[in-house]
Amino acid sequence: MNQSDEFYIGWEDKTAPGLGRTMRKAVVTLLLLALVAGLALAASQNTVGVSVFEWGKIKSFAGVVKSQPYPHLLVPRPGNVGSQVPCSSYYLVRPFKFGLDPETAARLDGKQVELKGTLIYRSGQTMIEVVDGSIKASDPSDKTAPAAPVPSAVRLGQQTFTGEIVDSKCFLGVMNPGALTPHRACAIRCISGGIPPVLLVRKTDGTALYLLLVSPEGKPVNKQVLNFVAEPVEITGEVERQGELLILRADPATYRKL
Repeated sequence: MNQSDEFYIGWEDKTAPGLGRTMRKAVVTLLLLALVAGLALAASQNTVGVSVFEWGKIKSFAGVVKSQPYPHLLVPRPGNVGSQVPCSSYYLVRPFKFGLDPETAARLDGKQVELKGTLIYRSGQTMIEVVDGSIKASDPSDKTAPAAPVPSAVRLGQQTFTGEIVDSKCFLGVMNPGALTPHRACAIRCISGGIPPVLLVRKTDGTALYLLLVSPEGKPVNKQVLNFVAEPVEITGEVERQGELLILRADPATYRKL
């Protein structure tokens, strides 16, 4: 060791100038590396998708209630829709982890109604969290009430899909991310509370396909699908289109975990 070499002495008040500079450079370099690594890791992650819950924004809606396969509201599109579906479909749910009361939906099935609620939406899928007690039949004498044509069912044949069963309310915007194993417990509670279960299918081009899950007879299957939620599954069944809604008719006993 040369006499000019610096070395660390623990009881000295200050580190030797050369050693201090070296340490400062090393600390700055490590901080920059940590920042770059963090940014690279964040950029490599899949995004949770664009989903919206307009919390606190109560709006008024008018349309026709359909109780099957799950309660939803048909709202006519304005103007000349051309080849588009003539009405928009909004799933109807209650606050927290509950679907719309089936008895209420059945009583109002096919009727013009007015209601207040909060919008939830994602990738063309829309939902209304209905304010409790706000839904009521429209006045029959009100000529301004919108008339929503009820779409006829179009059978698309038997098909097989691989995807994940999600609870539609959280996935469309109330929770982010509203899918995969971390969300399993919440999704099970939502679906058991009446929230429509949806099979989320991610296509090869990155877009998503949403299929409402029902029994072969077109009935809700909330209780029967709970063991399959938030896991990769394969489902084969009859596909049906009702306006904007894609519906998959299949017996949950035939679902297959992957």
